[in-house]
Amino acid sequence: MMGVRFPRLYVESKREECVEGKKLTRDCVIIDGNVEAWLGKGNEVPGFVSEKAEFLAREVYDRFYLYVDQTSGKVKADTIIVLPDGRTRIYLRRGDQLMLLPVEGFTKTLIADVGNRVRTGDAFAAVTSRKGEVHYLKPPRNGTVVFIDEITNRPHYVYYILPEE
Repeated sequence: MMGVRFPRLYVESKREECVEGKKLTRDCVIIDGNVEAWLGKGNEVPGFVSEKAEFLAREVYDRFYLYVDQTSGKVKADTIIVLPDGRTRIYLRRGDQLMLLPVEGFTKTLIADVGNRVRTGDAFAAVTSRKGEVHYLKPPRNGTVVFIDEITNRPHYVYYILPEE
């Protein structure tokens, strides 16, 4: 039986936080110009990597909300989300604007998942009231779901959607 696979998250980090000597202390993506190097913990930093290279260190995916301003919806650091299929990547830059859409109600049904494209006419979630009325939630703009935050202090969710331009 296969286990559940989660997206992987890589977040902008300082070189010193990722490299000790010439070896990586954690899984990283190194971006130098138009070249990406996906390396694991213990690998050596390739010789072609310049001092200007950007390091993105692997982070626990469930901590993505820490890298988004909860008031404005702006991304605080460059991030890469690798979906469970291993091929699909979502690149977010510092300052990108996300839509934060709450899902609150007596009973909640999540329809769209991370990586799904949602359109303005499509429901991404449904809520049922105590009276049994079902309300479908639709995004104000087309976009891609990048994260679903399950709020622990209240029984609801927040969808993080990257709007299309």
